[in-house]
Amino acid sequence: MKAGESLVSSSEQLAASFETMRDPQPEPVLSRRALLQNSTVLATTVAAAVTFQPASVSAQETPPTPAMRTPHRISTASVDVNPPSPEIIALNRIAFGPRPGDLDALMALGSNSEERLRAFVDQQLAPETIDDSQCDTILAAQGFTTLTKSRQQLWTDHAIGDVPWNERIRPLNETIQATFLRAIYSKRQLVEVLADFWHNHFNVYAWDRWAASTWVHYDRDVIRGNLLGNFRQMLGAVAKSPAMLYYLDNISNTSAGPNENYARELFELHTLGAENYFGVASIVGPDGGYHHPAPKDTNGVALMYIDEDVYAATQCFTGWRIDQATGNFRFDDSVHAKYSKIVLAKATPSGAGVQDGEFVLDLLANHPGTARYICRKLCRRLISDNPPESIVEAAANVFYTKRNEPDQLKQVVRTILLSSEFRSTWGEKIKRPFEYVVSLLRAANANFAWSNDFRWRYEPLGQALFSWPPPDGYPDTKERWTGTMTILQRWRICNWLMDGWKIGGEGEDKNNLRIDCLAQTPAHIRKPTDLVDFWSRRILGRLLPAEERQPIVEFMAAGRNPDQDLPENQIAERLRFMVGLIFMSPSFQWR
Repeated sequence: MKAGESLVSSSEQLAASFETMRDPQPEPVLSRRALLQNSTVLATTVAAAVTFQPASVSAQETPPTPAMRTPHRISTASVDVNPPSPEIIALNRIAFGPRPGDLDALMALGSNSEERLRAFVDQQLAPETIDDSQCDTILAAQGFTTLTKSRQQLWTDHAIGDVPWNERIRPLNETIQATFLRAIYSKRQLVEVLADFWHNHFNVYAWDRWAASTWVHYDRDVIRGNLLGNFRQMLGAVAKSPAMLYYLDNISNTSAGPNENYARELFELHTLGAENYFGVASIVGPDGGYHHPAPKDTNGVALMYIDEDVYAATQCFTGWRIDQATGNFRFDDSVHAKYSKIVLAKATPSGAGVQDGEFVLDLLANHPGTARYICRKLCRRLISDNPPESIVEAAANVFYTKRNEPDQLKQVVRTILLSSEFRSTWGEKIKRPFEYVVSLLRAANANFAWSNDFRWRYEPLGQALFSWPPPDGYPDTKERWTGTMTILQRWRICNWLMDGWKIGGEGEDKNNLRIDCLAQTPAHIRKPTDLVDFWSRRILGRLLPAEERQPIVEFMAAGRNPDQDLPENQIAERLRFMVGLIFMSPSFQWR
């Protein structure tokens, strides 16, 4: 019996395990025959498992919000999945999954789970104390030329003048490659997780000429430079960056021709969110004067925003520009709206120039609605699609009370990661494509080197880095990433990675790197059951559930007794595909 033939039945047995991961409203699926006829053996036969019917769960949606932009639909459908230990949960959320040895290192940090988690969180929240020289050496070996350039150097070398396109986008391409390498090899894993979060929160489509040429600055100085710092400082850095100024058109915002793109996204996506939108409302009171209809706090600041706030903020940001000679931020007073504006029921300093925009950023960064919105998104990223309100409120309280402190965001993240909700929640979130591929490469101890071959196989998964066109960032709920073709694409790249893949370079002696499962398997492990259990523990930190384990054991046994040693040639032929099936299992998708 050939490996592909046995894998058909194995993948069909795994099908039931995937039912609980499906979107409650699934997209149409291909027939098993069509899949078998049009794809490679391993990916296709496993992809046949997605032809099942959707799980019988009722998906409840949050009540509709009368917002200018409809918020992401969040399903409250859940599944019954036995949670792993807090240590495994931590390595899958504070990091992009464990590399060999990571679990042992974490277990050595204390005598119980609470001690170990606290020590690991504090370690990751102090990245400057972590020796990351191995990752630094790997990055240095790539020969990158843009990652250390200042914003002005990037602008001069890559943005202005007659620069060839491949040089114009070099800062972006090198940042993409460095992002993969850091996610796979860096020991400062929480930094990488949070960089991914904040890039999505302050999303910019990076393939614009101005963004691409200065992308090193946006990634290094704006996002990474502030992700454990102060939110108001980060908000200002984003607002003044070439990437954001061009992406949301504030570069063309003038008093004579206002462009509200940036101001609108500032309210709807960057700070208050659609959940704090009061609706279309008039600002004319019964007496004919100004009247903001939303409730106010004790300082008279409106607790929710209306369209008029966006329009007024648009005028506040008129004149925010980029110096075309240097790439630095500058303010053009000649196109600024020189009159007092009212935002969230508070008047700006009349004719204050650049301070009008700073005033708006101050209002929003110090708003309790912003605290709740940002913390809900952080909890959604770090805990579950529908995080308990208890931890959202606890984190928002820290965000708000510590809003003037330089390590505000560090304190917020620590609150979330050390919460009981973080330790006890599992099975309510799956890995997005970037997480899936990086966690696979980490668990397999792959010798990764970037190549266009890898890029062409990764990007069909649907999460090409820095390439989401709308400003809301890649979706962060499991419904978006459990459609038929979405799951099929991750199985295809898994097949490619496991099937003797050579990662990069040309010729037999140049970067001829691969995932070598056989070399990483102790020679004395020969039984199908033992092989599956060894790699389950290696990849997941625990055994697979019985319903996922059994078909993989049967595949590896290929009709033999699963409790007897296999011949060497059968192990050599099937082992990499067996490991691939574990990477394709539902248990590897959860985080």
